[in-house]
Amino acid sequence: MDAFYASIEQRDDPGLRGRPVIVGGHARRGVVLAASYEVRPSGVRSAMPMARALALAPDAVVVPPRREAYAEASERVFAILLDATPLVEPLSLDEAFLDVTASEALFGSAGEIALRLRRRIADEVGLPSSAGIAAVKFIAKIASDLAKPDGQREIAAGDGAAFLAPLPVGRLWGVGPKLEARLRAMELATIGDLARRGRERLEQRLGDTGRELWELSQGQDQRPVVPDREAKSIGAEETFEEDITAPEELWPYVHAQALRVGERLRRAGLRSRCVQLKLKLSDFQIVTRRTTFASATDDGQALYRAAMELLRAHPPAAPVRLTGVSAQSLEPVEAAQLGLFSGAPTAADKINVALDRITERFGSGALTTADLAEPPKRRGR
Repeated sequence: MDAFYASIEQRDDPGLRGRPVIVGGHARRGVVLAASYEVRPSGVRSAMPMARALALAPDAVVVPPRREAYAEASERVFAILLDATPLVEPLSLDEAFLDVTASEALFGSAGEIALRLRRRIADEVGLPSSAGIAAVKFIAKIASDLAKPDGQREIAAGDGAAFLAPLPVGRLWGVGPKLEARLRAMELATIGDLARRGRERLEQRLGDTGRELWELSQGQDQRPVVPDREAKSIGAEETFEEDITAPEELWPYVHAQALRVGERLRRAGLRSRCVQLKLKLSDFQIVTRRTTFASATDDGQALYRAAMELLRAHPPAAPVRLTGVSAQSLEPVEAAQLGLFSGAPTAADKINVALDRITERFGSGALTTADLAEPPKRRGR
């Protein structure tokens, strides 16, 4: 995804489109979480201290992070990717490797699949994305970086080494600032320089690292795409900008998180037999409480009621800086044990089907509960 957090902020606030946007925390203590492409010519980059970023771009618009919005967008993107292949290896919220070898017979070439996925992400999620296509993961990753923003680049299987040759050695995986400086001291400025030096000479100077770097310089990367492991839990949590003292102020957060988890369960075709409430206190102590359901559920309201019972039974002993709700002991919907007289959908089931259809068509903000219609003060934008 391209400038993922910043792109979401620009998507949701038309007034930010085309403007230099920084997503980040406190101006003095925080760091840049994302920088829009409009602000990058000023030298602003992710992970940069906010104070330095604002010195470089004093006219930039700074917005606080909305982690729930980013998680929601990520889930929608990954759902689209999984329509092309089950072999999806997430690297983060906004990046993944896909192996589409077996999908080409159904959907066309890898380049056509990438283009179709990017168009769907733009149409359905409203965000720009870029793709790199290659026979190996390492080259695909670099190609995607060079295709940004909103583009794609394909490197033919036999062209990997030639594609890599003019790039700086810092592009190689595992090459940080210290190793890059050491390589440059060896007069190895580009990946091509390293490739021409030869494996044996590099092994003599750098050991196993030299061999690994030489193999990468040849476009050799044997690692397969490894799909994400089966989920053991599905959760949502949020860190507050200010600690919350009054327990009743936590309720909307817990409610929103439970509804989000319920939606994710239904999207994944799973139900939960256990819900966990997580609190991080002002002293960074983490407190968790769990309860088990008589029967598995994917209903966010049921998760919320159970989490609220836990919160009321175990009120926090100190101000709270984070709340989280997670569904655990997951099982597929079709594997859920049925009662003797069960079968007909409940009222909650029918409501959830309708809510999911509305959310899929109009987005998560189209319909909500009354207590969430006006966000709490500390929730940010």
